[in-house]
Amino acid sequence: MAESADISTAAPVQAVVDALPDPVFVVGRDMRVAAVNLAAAKLLPALRKNDLLVRGLREPDVLDAIARVFKSGEAQAAVWLDRFPIERHFEIHLAPARLGADVACVVALRDVTESRRIERMRSDFVANASHELRTPLASVLGFIETLQGPAKDDIVARERFLGIMADQARRMARLVGDLLSLSRIEQNLHIRPNSAVDLRSVTAQIVDGLRSLAEESGVEMRFTAGPEVIVLGDRDELLRLAENLIENAIKYGAPSPVDVTVEAKDGQGALVVTDHGPGIAAEHLPRLTERFYRVDAGASRAKGGTGLGLALVKHIVAHHRGRLSIESEIGKGATFRVSLPLAGASAK
Repeated sequence: MAESADISTAAPVQAVVDALPDPVFVVGRDMRVAAVNLAAAKLLPALRKNDLLVRGLREPDVLDAIARVFKSGEAQAAVWLDRFPIERHFEIHLAPARLGADVACVVALRDVTESRRIERMRSDFVANASHELRTPLASVLGFIETLQGPAKDDIVARERFLGIMADQARRMARLVGDLLSLSRIEQNLHIRPNSAVDLRSVTAQIVDGLRSLAEESGVEMRFTAGPEVIVLGDRDELLRLAENLIENAIKYGAPSPVDVTVEAKDGQGALVVTDHGPGIAAEHLPRLTERFYRVDAGASRAKGGTGLGLALVKHIVAHHRGRLSIESEIGKGATFRVSLPLAGASAK
């Protein structure tokens, strides 16, 4: 007890940990907290100076690593996955420190949540993007070889193959375009759009442009909008958002009607797109906005989908500091609702 008290009252120890930006705390041999800096106190509010460590931190791997430091006198490392209130990953570095006659363990935590997320996203992107491009590229190359060889003088085959090649090339162009759009939005995610945009006119433009697709698919489009709904936003991004939601409803809800509504309520402008098609199973809903995630990959590709449409919607909504909600039940269609702050409304 006396040993820990000597450490905890040593002003230089607290001064040193206070100067460090990452969460750092010091534990005495009796497992009491000898010093804790502000970053560690924010991360672990139950961690208090002179209290037993287990009152503020109950992670077994970290406690075991501290015990190993005292037993071996050597630096240790550990990892900690904190699942509450959100999932976070920490790398823990622990080292013994001799302060005069006293022995302590210095514990430094580094939040690697974002770097792990980026690493996982990069890995997933490379795997998915290469997979999505490989099939159309292989198809195009195969048809080129056929046209250069056996079908060189076959006019009928040439016309058919050229049509398929054009479809595959357009699919790759859409994929590259969506990827570029995602990259551009992510780069500017921290800059909130501040132009006044009429969500009603944006949606009306897309509805008019997609009427031919709806007619080809046997879908009745029902558009309901009142007065102007002026939101703060980027017109091009909002056009893309409306196009993705309405086109998806037409493609995947056919041949049922599609209802499109624009309304203003409680300081928010809302675009609501509802189809009355087969619906989406509950287990798919949380993952719909993931890149390249598809409920039915075959059907999506057959209809020209890139697997990035709803990921784009999610990023556009985040860029506009809005909200996206998705409701669906099997056999009862699906409703996608985007809410954006109205121009002039106070948004936190």
